Amino acid sequence: MMSTRPLTQLELLQELSGVAEDNVNRHLSMTKDWNPHDYIPWADGSNYAALGGHDYDPEESKLDEVAKAAMITNLLTEDNLPTYHREIAANFSMDDAWGHWVGRWTAEENRHGIAMRDYLVVTRGVDPVKLEEARMIHMTNGWDPQGKVAQHTEQKMTMLHSVAYVTFQELATRVSHRNTGKVCADPVADKMLQRIAADENLHMIFYRNISAAGLDLVPDQAIRAITDTIKHFEMPGAGMPDFRRNGVLMAKHGIYDLRQHKDEVVMPVLRKWKVFEREDFGPEGERTREELAAFLDELEGAAVKFEEMRDRSLAREAAKKEKAAAKEKAGASA
Repeated sequence: MMSTRPLTQLELLQELSGVAEDNVNRHLSMTKDWNPHDYIPWADGSNYAALGGHDYDPEESKLDEVAKAAMITNLLTEDNLPTYHREIAANFSMDDAWGHWVGRWTAEENRHGIAMRDYLVVTRGVDPVKLEEARMIHMTNGWDPQGKVAQHTEQKMTMLHSVAYVTFQELATRVSHRNTGKVCADPVADKMLQRIAADENLHMIFYRNISAAGLDLVPDQAIRAITDTIKHFEMPGAGMPDFRRNGVLMAKHGIYDLRQHKDEVVMPVLRKWKVFEREDFGPEGERTREELAAFLDELEGAAVKFEEMRDRSLAREAAKKEKAAAKEKAGASA
């Protein structure tokens, strides 16, 4: 039943508790348990120096720089799970279906970091010492998924902001993991990241359904939360060591960029919610929807601009490589 006034955090949780229970049950009926150790090529491993072996040598890695950047970024993002757990527990509470979801979601997410770290350490894909140093820094800093939103809006943050954020974030992470698997050029890594991406998709569906129920319950309040989230969205890896450098590499090589963010994350979710077809917004909700539409136009323009810049950059790199190869060939035949 639609409310004619904004609801408090407690009221939202109470009104949406039945939806939460239905979606917890739906998730449990669809998810598949899996074991991280089943996705690790243990026979490829060997001891490090502390146990009589040898420490990491960059020549041992089968991953190129793009794959390394993506794997490190994705893993460090998963490592910050305690922050995400704290945030979602604070917004959802640990009561009833909400609490069951918080625990189940956290346990499932924890598998992702376990599998990815074991893979990288066993295969010597990246420097494990630097990886551990980056983990310590990133987890110590933590992550406030609503911090940037709060800086740009006068509206009090509610669980509607939280579920809107994780809806887009889970889908974005799914896209990033899936594309990372492809650039690793290793069927083992690809299979592992496909499995992780499948989890992220189911998690996204849970949050997307909660947000949809919020839109039905308090349309104006929900569209405000959604618009705030989209306008000020940041991936949870922001702030980790080398995030900007790695993010540029990932965007440049099609792992996660503005085009994918808009076309594969933001727009599919908005279409699912029928945001631009709804007729239940009040005057404030209509103004917010217009604000969202204007921002999406800006996002499209930014995506086009980025694609043009990327294409020019990749063309220059290809020309340099071609020139170097021709020079090398000429030198060899001289």
